[in-house]
Amino acid sequence: MPRLAVSVERFPILGNFVISRGAKAEAVVVVATIEDGACRGRGEGVPYARYGESVDSVLSQIGSIRPAIEAGSDRVLLQILLPPGAARNAIDCALWDLAAKQSGVPAHVLAGAAPPAPVTTAFTISVGTPDEMAQAAALARARPLLKIKLAGEGDAARLVAVRAAAPDATLIADANEAWAEAGLERNLEACAKAGVAVVEQPLPADQDSALAKIEHIVPICADESVHDRTGLEDLRARYDAINVKLDKTGGLTEALALVKQAEGLGFELMIGCMVASSLAMAPALLLTAHARFVDLDGPLLLMWDRPDGLVYEGSIVHPPARKLWG
Repeated sequence: MPRLAVSVERFPILGNFVISRGAKAEAVVVVATIEDGACRGRGEGVPYARYGESVDSVLSQIGSIRPAIEAGSDRVLLQILLPPGAARNAIDCALWDLAAKQSGVPAHVLAGAAPPAPVTTAFTISVGTPDEMAQAAALARARPLLKIKLAGEGDAARLVAVRAAAPDATLIADANEAWAEAGLERNLEACAKAGVAVVEQPLPADQDSALAKIEHIVPICADESVHDRTGLEDLRARYDAINVKLDKTGGLTEALALVKQAEGLGFELMIGCMVASSLAMAPALLLTAHARFVDLDGPLLLMWDRPDGLVYEGSIVHPPARKLWG
C-alpha cells in the first residue's frame, strides 16, 4: 500500500526577491513523497500567504488526507478531498510522478500532452529604484525575456530605466495588484511606450472590474484573479491572458483542464511558478506547448537547486530527467 511522507525544505534566494507585497530571502517548500513498493513519486508545493496559506496550514491539509492517500485514493478523488492550493499541488504532482514510475510511461504520455521540449523562460527583475532595476536588467540584458516587477508609484521611471538597460529584451510587466484604477490608463501608456508585451495583474483581484471598461493598449494577463476553472468565463471581458500556476490550480490535473478551457475561451496563456526548486517546475513544463509566455525561472533565483535539477542554458530550460520527476 502507498505510504506518504511530507517534509519542509528551504532554499536560500540569490540576492533579494522583491515584489509589491514585500521581500523574501528564501523559498520554503513542502514536498510530498508517496512510496508504493519500489516506486516513489514526489511533488512540491509553495505555501503562499497571499492566498491564506502557511507551512503549517499546508502540512495540516496534507495530514488530513493521509489516510485516504495511503488507502489508495487517486488524482480524481484528490480534487474532492482538497481545495486548490499548495497542499493539493504537492500531492497531485506526487501521484503523477508515482504513476509514471510504476507504469514506465512518461507523465506527458499519461497526461495526453505533447513531449516537453526546451523552452525560453522569463527571468525576473525584482522591484527597486529605477537605478537598481536598471543595473539588474543590464546584467540580464542577454536574456530574451525579462519579467519586471512593479509597485505602483514610480513605475514609469522604472520602465524607462529597464528598457534603456535591456533594449532588445521582450518585457513582461508584473504589478502584483499594486496599481489603482485612478492611474491605470497612465500606467498602461507607460508600458506601451516601453514596448511591454503584456501587463500582469495590474489591479487587486477584487477590484479588477475596471479592466473591462478600458482599451487594452497592452494585453493584460490575470494572475491573482485566476486560480482554477471557477469563474474563468467571467474574466474574459477583463483579461486577454491568464497565468497558470500549479500552486494555484492545486496540481497538474486541474491545470490541464484549466488550459483546455482557457484556450477554448480565447485566452492566451502564460505558464508561471512560485519561487521554488526544479521539482516544482518539472510538472509545469508539460503545459508549455500551449503558452505564449513561459515563466519558470524559480531555480535561477536560488543559491542552489536540488540534486538532478532542471538544466538551464541561459534562459533555455530543458525537460526534466526521469530521476527528478515524471
